[in-house]
Amino acid sequence: MIGIEDRFIEKRIFKSRLILIYLFFGILFSAFIYRTYTLQVYSYSSYELASIKNKTRSLLVQPKRGIIYDRNGNILINNVPSHDLIIQPAQIKNISKYLDRLNDIILINKEEREYVLERFENRSIYNRELAVKRGLSDEEIARFEVRSYLFPEAVIDKRYRRESEYPHLFSHVLGFVGGAENENMSDILNKQGKALGETLFTYANGYLIGKTGIENTYDDSLRGVFGEKIFEVDAKGKLLKEIDFIEPKDGIDTFTSLDLDAQKVAFEAMAGRKGAVVVVEIESGAIITYLSSPTFSINQISNGISSANFEKLINDKDKPFFDRVSQGRYSPASTIKPAIGLYGLENKIINWDYTIDDPGFFVLPEDQRIYRGWKKGGHGTINLESALIESSNTFFFSLAYQSEINDLIEHLANFGFGKNICVDCFNPGKGLLPSPQWKMNNLNFGWFKGDSVNLGVGQGYLSATPAQLAFYSAFISNKGSLEKLSLINNNIEKDTLVLPASNITNKDWDRIHKSMIGVIENPKGTAKRLKNLKSYNIAAKSGTVELVSLDSKEDYELVRQDISKRDHGIMIAFAPMPNPKYAISVVIENAESGGSVAGPVAVKVLNSLITE
Repeated sequence: MIGIEDRFIEKRIFKSRLILIYLFFGILFSAFIYRTYTLQVYSYSSYELASIKNKTRSLLVQPKRGIIYDRNGNILINNVPSHDLIIQPAQIKNISKYLDRLNDIILINKEEREYVLERFENRSIYNRELAVKRGLSDEEIARFEVRSYLFPEAVIDKRYRRESEYPHLFSHVLGFVGGAENENMSDILNKQGKALGETLFTYANGYLIGKTGIENTYDDSLRGVFGEKIFEVDAKGKLLKEIDFIEPKDGIDTFTSLDLDAQKVAFEAMAGRKGAVVVVEIESGAIITYLSSPTFSINQISNGISSANFEKLINDKDKPFFDRVSQGRYSPASTIKPAIGLYGLENKIINWDYTIDDPGFFVLPEDQRIYRGWKKGGHGTINLESALIESSNTFFFSLAYQSEINDLIEHLANFGFGKNICVDCFNPGKGLLPSPQWKMNNLNFGWFKGDSVNLGVGQGYLSATPAQLAFYSAFISNKGSLEKLSLINNNIEKDTLVLPASNITNKDWDRIHKSMIGVIENPKGTAKRLKNLKSYNIAAKSGTVELVSLDSKEDYELVRQDISKRDHGIMIAFAPMPNPKYAISVVIENAESGGSVAGPVAVKVLNSLITE
């Protein structure tokens, strides 16, 4: 029999259990209310965004690159529209058979086929489109459209090509564009606050970046800013309708300092010979002409070239890809003589009345080694002015021998030798300004007096690029000061190189200019053949770069049978005198003479710029 006390205990246990049940369901209900609040109120915005994201897709929209102009507003590189046959590689299993089928409708030549086959796998992996044929005619478009149902993986659409009307004229200075790797594009898009993803391409070649030249140097501004198109999609990801469009910002148009007409004249005058032509506007340091020869087609490189054709260019013995303007290294030869003469004046080793007897050679006192001049029998009694006009080697051998080498090296550095003298040239070279320390570090030999003697006539270890030689020419014309060179007409902040001099006066500069005018105007001048090719005065200095050191002209006659061993010809000049506006350097490889071969090229280009 259950007692009152047992009933009380049982009731208390039941009550405790009931409280636990109420507590459990209370907590459960509270959690439900909290979760409901979180989903419906607190995290509403996050889930709304996620929901929108699940039902929308954002596609990048490629901007057009900026147009590149010359200084007179002529278009040098443009975006040219064309109708292209485009495929989606990721949707095609057998590309060879697919191309065979396409070829029955639209002729696909061998080069186009090779181009597609080489890029198919990569484009398929990254789900990129691939242009099979560009610039379709109306007839080709019509033939494809009536059979387009047979090729759901292909479409004809308008795309742009990066093209120049003058594909060979500005190859090295303007440069070319090419495809970008995903890593490059991720970095580029991150800077624009976007992520790499599916893209609506404007160009047939997909993502583009500047590879060389101005296209590379000013790639950031030329590229533009990617836009976005936002589409509503169904559960399978199919695009239903466009719901927003953020327009891309096209790249900034770029106005260069280049002159189309002068570049044409330089190109024609060089006639495919190996070398370079550089013209500088003295007042601003702007580069007017920038020609490295031979050239190549930037259109072909930018818009698709097969590996076979690319290999042909790479292996061409004349090296058309090599930018001789900013990377070619040539001994300045006799063009260095005005700078050496100024060193003698500054350090009071010589003056304008100082003379020597030039027998046609210089004997090094230390070891009796003979350094020969170019004229047999020499130039007789000669001073600085006549030594510049007639290009006496003996005079400058002697002057360099008397120089303190470290001071002379520092002096030449002020003229731009051994320095980068261009603020926006692509991959500019510095040439080589040798010094005793350099020789010891690199050749493990000390500096000899003979090295100094060679330096006095621009031979030996000294080398300069054609761009440096143009700067040097402009520097002399401007009497010892010049802004660094540039290719773009804007307010770039540029350093100015100045020749520190306490003993060189304005009269000295005038006499240097007068001597250089005599190189053409004086009957004894080394470039006197140029006198009748122009109607104004030009200050100039020619040079012949010896590639093989020989003791006699007879030896050279044997060597010159191999064209590659013939001397280079160099000319620096500035005009019109006495108030020069343009300075020029011309280098022609294996031309044998600066005055008679490089000189006429320089005069033709200056004639195109100077109108009296």
